[in-house]
Amino acid sequence: MVKDIYTKIGSWAFLIGILIALLVGLYTAYTMEAEGELTFIYTDTGGWVIWLLVVIGAIVGILAFIGKGTITSKEGPSFLTAGIALLVMAGAFWGWTSYITGPWIGSLLAGISICLAIFVAPAVGLLAIKAIWKMGKDI
Repeated sequence: MVKDIYTKIGSWAFLIGILIALLVGLYTAYTMEAEGELTFIYTDTGGWVIWLLVVIGAIVGILAFIGKGTITSKEGPSFLTAGIALLVMAGAFWGWTSYITGPWIGSLLAGISICLAIFVAPAVGLLAIKAIWKMGKDI
């Protein structure tokens, strides 16, 4: 029964984190287009929202790390691969502004990918540590 509670907490945290990241990413894209370089994530309010994403991502990562979250050991390698791809994508798209890809496309790609990467980064880091620990333990 306790595992069911942790699984529910993990799944709700994951869904809420993805939803917040998408909404903040869209608003960040809007502020990139409207205000240029001063985007929402660089404001005080944006900073608090980013910290909220980091904390929710850490909750998802901790629950997965202890084996009671939604990311099982079977799904771990796929999650790590997808998370690393998302982190690389966020770095690559951050330089894409409306000057390169036309109005809104570059901003949408950059805003959404950076916010999703901020959310997923703590979970990817914790699961990477767990994977390295398992590999080193088997030696």
